[in-house]
Amino acid sequence: MAKIRVGFGYDVHRLAEGRELWLGGIRLEHSMGLVGHSDADVLIHAICDALLGAASMRDIGFHFPDTAGEYAGIDSKILLKRTVELIGSKGYRVGNVDATVCAERPKLNPSIPLMQQTLAAVMGIAEEDVSIKATTTERLGFTGREEGISAYAVALVERD
Repeated sequence: MAKIRVGFGYDVHRLAEGRELWLGGIRLEHSMGLVGHSDADVLIHAICDALLGAASMRDIGFHFPDTAGEYAGIDSKILLKRTVELIGSKGYRVGNVDATVCAERPKLNPSIPLMQQTLAAVMGIAEEDVSIKATTTERLGFTGREEGISAYAVALVERD
């Protein structure tokens, strides 16, 4: 019987002009992008934290610190791939991921299928095992003021 574990992840990044907007491993057209040491893909970062948490392996900042020059501007898909390899070193594999992105703009629903396809390929799982939802905060808080974007993720990992 397989052992299963669940992990939770959260991330937030500030929006700024002059940056590309990367979410779920794809580039979106928008007047602003997220600020961070890497490409600041909040969705991938939340998923990494959920996977690492499920395997009791701390968090993304522990494994990929923002003080390390090698991660400056890195494509977060690389961090996700390495995270899957890290949990694999403890015998875990990704079962499924369920995530929510909170953003006022741009509208994310049209991009969700490509995000699912991209993330599933990176994690080596079926597209149906990657659930992504988008919501707004009804113009409340930093998200509502379009100062930043946040993401939440839950991941199930399995080990024989």
